[in-house]
Amino acid sequence: MVGNLLLRGMLAGLIAGILVFAFAHTFGEPLVDAAIAFEEASAQAAGEAAEPEIVSRATQAGLGLFTGVMAYSVAVGGLFALAFAFVHGRFSRLSARGTSAVIAIAAFVAVVLVPSIKYPATPPAVGNPDTIGVRTELFFLMIVVSLAALIAAVALSRRLSERFGPWNGATIAGIAYLVFIGLVLYLLPPINEVPENFSAMVLWGFRTTSLGMHAILWATLGLAFGALAERRLAVKGGQRGRPATAFH
Repeated sequence: MVGNLLLRGMLAGLIAGILVFAFAHTFGEPLVDAAIAFEEASAQAAGEAAEPEIVSRATQAGLGLFTGVMAYSVAVGGLFALAFAFVHGRFSRLSARGTSAVIAIAAFVAVVLVPSIKYPATPPAVGNPDTIGVRTELFFLMIVVSLAALIAAVALSRRLSERFGPWNGATIAGIAYLVFIGLVLYLLPPINEVPENFSAMVLWGFRTTSLGMHAILWATLGLAFGALAERRLAVKGGQRGRPATAFH
């Protein structure tokens, strides 16, 4: 059963990848071109030699972007299916579609939205090359902390629900998650390496496009995988009352 769901997760990731690529190619690549033009103009003004182009922009924006997006989306789709297989039927009475949607929303918040509040995406011309290692480490630390906090909040919600009821338990756990994340955002060091003369419109457009790409990915996974998983689980015996765990 898990293997079958894994294939469906990868298929959902494939569908999501095609949509994300179309969105990124249409709306994201022009912003990357604008950022690269700014970087080249700044280097020329400083009298620096232009860096050799190892891979052409046409390849980067076409085949390179498509390959990267598809590989990432299919991999995330597989992980999404494994998370669904573990969660479905164990923590709630939600249907397959409902469980898939909740996982997608929670993952988008914990993996994308929360880390982006502290360390938003930046185009190629923004950032000091000497600090890329530190910036990458801090970004992934934010993802790990956010995911761990979300899992802890879900566990806390289940415990509190036994005493205060499901709604109150979820509300208290949600507030605890927000307070903890707020404290983490405050304590982690900020990074602001945007040049003063860099276009605010390009920066804003790039960051909103980045969030849009992730929103398309997780929304498609939640909807497409939910539909595919529901059909599969219905074949295995239907869903009457409490759904059986996907690992059965």
